[in-house]
Amino acid sequence: MYQRKVNITKIHKGVIKEEIDLVLIESPIDIVVNSEPLVNIICLNKDLKELTAGFLFSIGIINTIDDISKIKIDQVEGKVYVELEKSLDLSKILEMNPVSRVIDTTCGIPSPWRNLIKEKLIETDDILNLNTQFVVSSDIIFSAMIKMQKETPLFKETGGCHGAAIFDLEGNLIAASEDIGRHNAIDKVIGTLLFKKESFNNKILTSTGRLTGDSVLKAVRAQIPIVASLSAAIESGIRLASSYGITLIGFARGKRMNVYTNPKRIKI
Repeated sequence: MYQRKVNITKIHKGVIKEEIDLVLIESPIDIVVNSEPLVNIICLNKDLKELTAGFLFSIGIINTIDDISKIKIDQVEGKVYVELEKSLDLSKILEMNPVSRVIDTTCGIPSPWRNLIKEKLIETDDILNLNTQFVVSSDIIFSAMIKMQKETPLFKETGGCHGAAIFDLEGNLIAASEDIGRHNAIDKVIGTLLFKKESFNNKILTSTGRLTGDSVLKAVRAQIPIVASLSAAIESGIRLASSYGITLIGFARGKRMNVYTNPKRIKI
């Protein structure tokens, strides 16, 4: 259950009407790893396995889907239970302020989680070796943005949702998902690729949300070389994309786009 109908009073051009509108429902979901409550994510209650896998991958808890031996969703309790193949020292996370272990739908990931991702990047020697040899037509980017919007209809229906998708370099759709939080939507499509056991370093990530440092960090962690959005890029996202060799594209709408970093991957 992630949407419901509500009665509204609509005022348009001086006319008042009573109508029924469709709104989305935020749900708090607890992710429990090896019997330890890890994080509470406020999200759209769908694609929870993918969200969980993508989040755990983004923060470095897992590296492949094979690191998870079992994943179970309890909709009644609002919990996702994860068992890892190996025991893991979660003390650094569990020592976090409880408030920091809540991820809402507005502000991305709190600083402690962001620091965990950065630590994982430092441990990964080849993170800077993103493939720079291929070139993608701008038409493929434009086409991917249109496909993403078609596959994520809740924004058009409610105005309250973000979408994300992953494509191959020919523009074929691999995964699409949506969530109230733009960062959750990205985690969901990353999780989908983990379950499919697809590689990331020859893919295009698209989003409807702002390209903040939080969003770009997830692409860096996955080594996705091209990231494009309908929305603007923020300085923190541009700085990270430049440092890690990602082609960052904003305002990809119609027949225009702004390429902020590494434009050599895009041809007209």
